Amino acid sequence: MNAGTAAAVLEHPLWDDVDNSVDGARLPGQRTALRSVPASGQTDDGSENPLRLGRKMRLRLLAAVQALLADPSIAGLKDAPRLAAVVLYAKSRAPQGRENDLLTSIWVAELGRWMGVGESTVDRNVLAPMRKSDALHTKVVRDGKGHPTGLECLVMPLWNAHHGGGAGHPLALTAAELATLLRLCEALFGHGWAPKDKAPTPPGLLAARKGRGAATDRLGLLLMVLNTGSSGWLQLRGGSVKKREGRGAATMARLLSCSPAGGRKVLARLTEAGFAARGRKGTGTGMDGKGRIMVLPVARAYGRDLTVVEAAQSSETVFSARPAGAGGDLAPTVEAGALGTSGESEAETASEAENPARPAGAELHTVHAQVVTPVVPLQLDCGFSGEGRGGEGRLPERVCAGEDQAVDGETDAAGTGPTVAEGGPLRGEKPNESPVDERVGQRTARAGASSRPKAAGWEKAQQQKRVALPADLRLRVALGPVSWLWEQLSGWQQDQVEAATKTELAQLAGLGVAPEGAPRLLADRLTDRLAETGGEALVDKPFPWLIRRGLPQRSACSHRKCDDGVRLDTGEDCENCGNVIHLRRAWRARIGADIDRELPGLADGERRRVLEERLRERAAIEAEDLAWRQEQARAERARRDAARAAAAEQAEHERQVAAAADAVRQALACEDCGRGQAAGLCEACDHRRQTKALTGEAALLATAGSADLSDRGSIAAAVAGARTAIGESIAAAWQEFLEITDVATLEADPEAAADAYAFTAFQTAQQAVGEFQDNALAMLGRTEEAEAEARRAYKTEQGRPWFKHNPTGADAVAAATKAADTARERVAECLLAARLKQLREQQAARTEQAAAAPWTDRLPELAARALDGDAAGAVVA
Repeated sequence: MNAGTAAAVLEHPLWDDVDNSVDGARLPGQRTALRSVPASGQTDDGSENPLRLGRKMRLRLLAAVQALLADPSIAGLKDAPRLAAVVLYAKSRAPQGRENDLLTSIWVAELGRWMGVGESTVDRNVLAPMRKSDALHTKVVRDGKGHPTGLECLVMPLWNAHHGGGAGHPLALTAAELATLLRLCEALFGHGWAPKDKAPTPPGLLAARKGRGAATDRLGLLLMVLNTGSSGWLQLRGGSVKKREGRGAATMARLLSCSPAGGRKVLARLTEAGFAARGRKGTGTGMDGKGRIMVLPVARAYGRDLTVVEAAQSSETVFSARPAGAGGDLAPTVEAGALGTSGESEAETASEAENPARPAGAELHTVHAQVVTPVVPLQLDCGFSGEGRGGEGRLPERVCAGEDQAVDGETDAAGTGPTVAEGGPLRGEKPNESPVDERVGQRTARAGASSRPKAAGWEKAQQQKRVALPADLRLRVALGPVSWLWEQLSGWQQDQVEAATKTELAQLAGLGVAPEGAPRLLADRLTDRLAETGGEALVDKPFPWLIRRGLPQRSACSHRKCDDGVRLDTGEDCENCGNVIHLRRAWRARIGADIDRELPGLADGERRRVLEERLRERAAIEAEDLAWRQEQARAERARRDAARAAAAEQAEHERQVAAAADAVRQALACEDCGRGQAAGLCEACDHRRQTKALTGEAALLATAGSADLSDRGSIAAAVAGARTAIGESIAAAWQEFLEITDVATLEADPEAAADAYAFTAFQTAQQAVGEFQDNALAMLGRTEEAEAEARRAYKTEQGRPWFKHNPTGADAVAAATKAADTARERVAECLLAARLKQLREQQAARTEQAAAAPWTDRLPELAARALDGDAAGAVVA
């Protein structure tokens, strides 16, 4: 349905004549009545905007989408399959009593364009998980030639809603409501169409957003639009939220069923793309109120005033961020870049947007403009009023000349300074930043000449450090719990922690942990180590803590997959650790019993001392035994390595011997024709041997099918006829080959001609064997034995219980005929096998008899044979 048709449908009432009954029966209370469709947002001037949804229509679509995403078969999937379910649901057909109702016809490539991903991603990450969770049933549609023409999809939550939930189910939308949802999806992230003889559909707002995260952003924008009323302000989540993430991120997390951190990232991307903006409610005092989020496409669709959002965004750069009630010199330090460009991080900006406004009694603290432009890199300092001094080590400005003394030990006083400050902050004020070089100069002056200077690359390392986590998604997941510690590291330290994290991930993969689960496992490890420490605030040295305590695996026993008593591969408690604890407790109880038996009456303190001493002796014995076992393990490992090396050497030697033997065999001449370098038998002679064997097999098949096995003359006639037929077939095939081949080329290369003739004869003999076998089976299938078996099978099939009431019906006759044919073929195969066995036994007996007879007995028989024409001519000559 195009946009024009959808608009025409939506502006007129619909007759509720759709059969929403279950299995054709109308539900109780269901009746046919005239009702109007909620307005879809058509304005008075005739313009159409899919984002202008009536309140009833918006809530109806929101309930349907939420019910679809909350279905158990879809709730646990990723954002791409969830968005695909929404798109297929919007493109489905409302039930009209037809067979193909609720189906969606689509191409895989088109579905990928709806989500901003490729076809392989749709096959691997969308269709496969949805089929596995029974959220989607698909069927490839093919034309008469078998070519695929599309993919029919059935969203199972929609099917269950119409066949089990009735007309009141949230997913049971009408055709007009489905068309409205589809138009909304097209306006937000449709890829655009230009059909022939129809008005083109322009691309949606997020059509250009493709690749990783595209499905998440599209689904998030759709849910934001459905949760936004005509005012353009997003309905934010209530209750308490994390201040670090903010209420907007918590709202996105609720909509997308993800973490607040993930919701903050999605909201940041949509804000940066210009689809959302942060603003504040106005108050009677003129102060900013609670933070809000405006969905700009919806606001523009309703013609709302966007100056409120723009003024709120511009006001954030005028006043510094500070807690309510703070005033004067106790206000917090102004962030770097507060004039014109905010220096706050994305998380801080997000959290500030949702904080309540300052109370009316709080005094605004204006940022003072700088007089001169600093020429050194700026770094945020602690913000005390006495920090505003230059690199010479002098006191703050606005002091008398005699107060500012030199700090290098000289007796001369510094020159009288001007009464007006040269550009630094006033006494009692807070600087925006304190130059690194100034602080280094002050500390150097205080320490004297014996102090050591900074390392040469320290400033460079500080400038190169990254505030955000690494771009690699696996590293971002693994280091997520320690993001605050990451921000405190220098550039070099961040590189070291990143390398150590990659090493740990590789080690986890080597221990049998799935690669996709290793980052989450490492993040859980860091979370547990932080809980042991007491939180990030108690980590005074982030780099040593991460390298030595946070990231390394701590095996509580000798098992290589143990980490703090938990198995890395299964996530369960380590059984080996339980055994170790059990053994230690058993030894402690045993040693205590020995002490009570050997030294009765000891005081508690003395008994405890003796017990600890014996336990230490036992621990030393176990350590010695462990060292011995480790040495044995190393020796065994070395032995296995040596055995593997010897086996590899032996295999290489055998390979070389086989290669040498094969080279010798390849150099042998042909046994039949004497051609050199033929590996003992050339290709032409091999074909001749196979042709001879196939000819003999074909003769046996011809004999078994038609000859009388008790008559040697009949057998000889059948064999001769088969050989003659094969010879004629070979000659005919060779003539056909000569007709399509250059005869001069064959005459120029006799060896090639011989090879071609041998191969032609081989192929002809192969075909002849199959033909003689078919003929033999056909002839044996007409014997009395086969016909009798066929009649018995026919009668048996007709006598089946399900055919006994109508044995002469069409179904019974067809089944009986099929059973008779099968029985006839089975008897023919059995007779053929038996006759071939009998022929081979007779042939073997004649061969043994001919070999055993002496020449004195064989010569008279040979002399009695008539000579053929060639032999007679030779004798006469």
